Amino acid sequence: MGKKRIANKKGSSMDASLKARALSKLSKRKITQGILYIESTYNNTRVSLTDSQGNVVMTSSSGAVGFKGAKKGTPFAAAKVGEIIGEKAKMIGVSEASVIVKGAGAGRESAIRGFNSKGVDVTTIEDRTPVPHNGPRPPRPRKV
Repeated sequence: MGKKRIANKKGSSMDASLKARALSKLSKRKITQGILYIESTYNNTRVSLTDSQGNVVMTSSSGAVGFKGAKKGTPFAAAKVGEIIGEKAKMIGVSEASVIVKGAGAGRESAIRGFNSKGVDVTTIEDRTPVPHNGPRPPRPRKV
């Protein structure tokens, strides 16, 4: 008959040990205002928090939180990354932040919502997605 195999099925939730590891690395500095940079691509969402001068204080991404493959580009993963950065920001004393969003991925708004849910006020939201002015040279006409 053979052995019965028990499949460990993980849902789209993140690993608890990876979340604890992400929360353990904290900055020693105390800052009150920050700038949150969200780079959302089709495959991943990266979030960085800087002080007002632009020095990076903390960073995280969907892959660092524990999502793999196609799940990294989902809004759920981006919300979890935003929540983790929001928790870390509250621990070092950030009370308000301005947000700069870049990219056309699915996690743009949900990362902001996750960050805002932890009690940090979002003052401004700016979109810095690169837009081509003219693009590359078009292909030559076909010779038939």
